[in-house]
Amino acid sequence: MTGNEYYIHDIDPVIFHIWGNIGVRYYGLAYALGFVFAIWMFRLLYKKGKIPLNPDQQFTAMVALFLGVIIGGRLGHMILYDFDQMIRDPLSVLQVWHGGMASHGGFAGVVVAAVWIARHYRINFALVTDILAVMTPCGLMLGRIANFLNGELWGKVTDVPWAVIFPYSAAPGVPIEMIPPRHPSQLYEAALEGAFLLIYSQWRVWKTKALDTPGRISGEFLILYAIGRIICEQFKESEYSFILGLPRGIFYSLFMIAGGLVYLYYSRRRSQ
Repeated sequence: MTGNEYYIHDIDPVIFHIWGNIGVRYYGLAYALGFVFAIWMFRLLYKKGKIPLNPDQQFTAMVALFLGVIIGGRLGHMILYDFDQMIRDPLSVLQVWHGGMASHGGFAGVVVAAVWIARHYRINFALVTDILAVMTPCGLMLGRIANFLNGELWGKVTDVPWAVIFPYSAAPGVPIEMIPPRHPSQLYEAALEGAFLLIYSQWRVWKTKALDTPGRISGEFLILYAIGRIICEQFKESEYSFILGLPRGIFYSLFMIAGGLVYLYYSRRRSQ
């Protein structure tokens, strides 16, 4: 195929401009919709008698989770992927308008928030993370779709029919016909890390009794997410140096698999 036969990504990451470069962005909309879904799930689970948090407690919990996701995601990106920049300019942590949110850091922030929620309301910590595992996939899916709309985190060069030409993947001034097409790996991640986990977790919570054994859904979520991430990393262009010969996304995912196994062991012990 020639370059003209591939889809050329030309989507403005700003949905509408308010003033200059300030406006409503797809990334911000994805976060907002993800939290709206989480709030809806909170209310539905409470209405069906599956969680003990009443609406007032849910609001406080959502504030804690929001802070955990935003602070954890930003700090995670700077520490795991851009540590040198953070050392050179510590205030760059606050420059969120330049982008840079790490899903692994967001998970860490959510864990901290879950610890606080469990202690504050005296709820089993594993039950809290099970609830969050049911809510999280929608946000992950929307976030990866926003990555695609932003034209960032593109995949490796390929000639598959559904490849996409991302203009920002080349140096400024390079003609479109000279830019190689790439895997839309953001959409692969949206499907595996988001849509699949969303369907699976909903099935587990509504069609099985998995919530009766705290930790089971959390363990399955961590392992399946990590496996999906590892698969998608095969198609993703690595922006950062490797750790022990592995892309950072894969390296950090191994710890999630370990955490998932610990959760499953814990839930198995409780069920016995």
